Amino acid sequence: MSNLTYNAYVAAMDKPLVWLRGEVRTPPFSQAARVEAGVLLRQLQGGAKLGLPHSRPMPGIGARCHELRIVDEGATLRIIYRLDDDAVVIIDVFSKKSRQTPVQVIVVCRRRLRQYDELTL
Repeated sequence: MSNLTYNAYVAAMDKPLVWLRGEVRTPPFSQAARVEAGVLLRQLQGGAKLGLPHSRPMPGIGARCHELRIVDEGATLRIIYRLDDDAVVIIDVFSKKSRQTPVQVIVVCRRRLRQYDELTL
């Protein structure tokens, strides 16, 4: 199998990213943080299971929900996502300023997932 054929095969097997909210762009992400976020999201698309320090579970938002943790220049950025069988669902992207995830972020993420699930059933 040629590299081109293999790359096309692997790309076809990847899960798509479904963006419910947010984007990874500069600003607020620095170029280095954008690259790190891209690499981590690409790994998730390929089926990798990430753990600390890059990702941690967020069961308070829902089943299969996690947060990507990206330390940037003077900011800690978060990408809340859910691993579905057919996609990586990006629920929110925000800058975290305290140790705990703000309650409002959790509430909004739950609502977005509920609306998404209603549309995809």
